[in-house]
Amino acid sequence: MPEDTDQNQTPYNPMIRDMPADMRPRERLIGLGAGALSNSDLIAILLRTGVKGENVLSLSNKLLSRLGGLSGLSEATIGDMCILHGISEAKACQVVAAVELGKRAASMNPQNRPSIGSPEDVNNLVGLEMSQLTQEKLRVLLLNTKNRVMAMRDVYQGTVNSASIRVAEILRPAVRENCPYMVVVHNHPSGDPTPSPEDILVTRRLNQSADMMDIEVLDHIVIGQKSFVSMKQRNLGF
Repeated sequence: MPEDTDQNQTPYNPMIRDMPADMRPRERLIGLGAGALSNSDLIAILLRTGVKGENVLSLSNKLLSRLGGLSGLSEATIGDMCILHGISEAKACQVVAAVELGKRAASMNPQNRPSIGSPEDVNNLVGLEMSQLTQEKLRVLLLNTKNRVMAMRDVYQGTVNSASIRVAEILRPAVRENCPYMVVVHNHPSGDPTPSPEDILVTRRLNQSADMMDIEVLDHIVIGQKSFVSMKQRNLGF
């Protein structure tokens, strides 16, 4: 019987100091600016160090995945983070403090909020994070009259289909926060962003209900592993 050389081997996880300089988060921040870094890169800088056998980038990715991405991180408590092995109370405090500063800065200057003018803008905002999720998640982006993102809300997690989704739940955040425009985004963990018949049905029902409430659904974006689909551009459910 051939010897199994792959199973039970520990994945190669180099320390940050052993990685090329152009892959290290701190060096990339200095050389390229914060805007060039991914969410996990930025969180890795806050965490500073990993744990034995796992570098800080891997730990950062695990934290994002466990909390459901950046939106989940923004609502997480210190206790929520400390459940993950390698996240000490001190590390969690650093992340919570940084998130709170970001929230305060955004509230002071609404003009700095991202503006959505195309499906590509939506993908740039949430695509990287949502493409890495292992479960389907449906998120709504709430926009003001200038198409600036006022808030992002996660509505469903799990199987996103016509049987499990209530359109009222998708519209609720826009109604509650009095936003006239919204963009719906969900991911396909399979990696294929092709909208399913259920996706089209949900989108059609959503548009019909939104029209009656004077809310405009600007698009429904499906995020895959390396690409995305604008259902509005393909006239699917619109």
